[in-house]
Amino acid sequence: MPVLHFDITHTTVYRYKEPVSFGLHRVMFRPRESHDLRVLATDLQVSPEASIRMIQDPNSNSVALVQPLGSATELRFVCTFRIEHVPSAPDALLEIDPTAEYIPFAYSLQDRYDLERYLRPHHDDPEGVLIRWAQQFLQGDQESKRTRDVLTRMNAHIGRTLKYEVRNEEGTQSPLETLERGSGTCRDYALLMMEAARRLGIAARFVSGYLYDSALDPSKTAEGKQTPVSGAGATHAWMQAYLPGAGWIAFDPTNNIMGSGQLVRVAVARDPAFASPLSGSWYGEADAYLGMEASVEVRRIDLAPPSASAAVKPG
Repeated sequence: MPVLHFDITHTTVYRYKEPVSFGLHRVMFRPRESHDLRVLATDLQVSPEASIRMIQDPNSNSVALVQPLGSATELRFVCTFRIEHVPSAPDALLEIDPTAEYIPFAYSLQDRYDLERYLRPHHDDPEGVLIRWAQQFLQGDQESKRTRDVLTRMNAHIGRTLKYEVRNEEGTQSPLETLERGSGTCRDYALLMMEAARRLGIAARFVSGYLYDSALDPSKTAEGKQTPVSGAGATHAWMQAYLPGAGWIAFDPTNNIMGSGQLVRVAVARDPAFASPLSGSWYGEADAYLGMEASVEVRRIDLAPPSASAAVKPG
């Protein structure tokens, strides 16, 4: 697979009509490194001046704990990253272990110990609405119950039948609320698919991160731009399903994307509530808050390979 390089700038600004003071803020912007993703450079600028320390949360996500040191009418976070990304192979779903080829299947005892929190549904379904919705993707003969086909159909169905709506308010709709309204944001779609997959016995987790859209890339010419996707220009959300033999596979129901190099993960969690990109507190008059603006720019870059003269020679 080709190695891709991206420059990412994530900017968030809170504004107030008069100076306010600030409590501790948790910033979850840094891409999550693994064999397929490497952070080459990173920077976090905060205004007003702040103390910053880095920790890992229980899911091994990188979290910056930021304590602004002064009062201000504006709180600004500017995070920049350069990453190296090797997309998963398009046929990753074909590598599922034969024991998990069809639904239902059983994880090994060792896997179940680690996957328990991702297997257990986290949202109520008292009248069985969600389980019936999930079971529609199992209709037909045995061949229609292939695990990869069921997830592929569900991924496509959500984006095709629900209406995508931008919502800047914090929080995520419950799966039942998303089905009732027939609309939602990327995080609502991801949660719906997660909870449906769990009810079919598939371990699933929430992912927040960034989405590359060539249509928004200022470095691309008109010829290089593709059809725009939904969710770019801000933090994005999707889900991962754990499939024996293939591992964690990304499904983005907002754009009907599976394991694509367009997705850059930042944080994983058993529920969206634990993967908020930015949270914190401020102190001042109740009506001081004017609003928040956030933007994400993901730009693909071409890095020249190192020259022969720059190579390290054995001593």
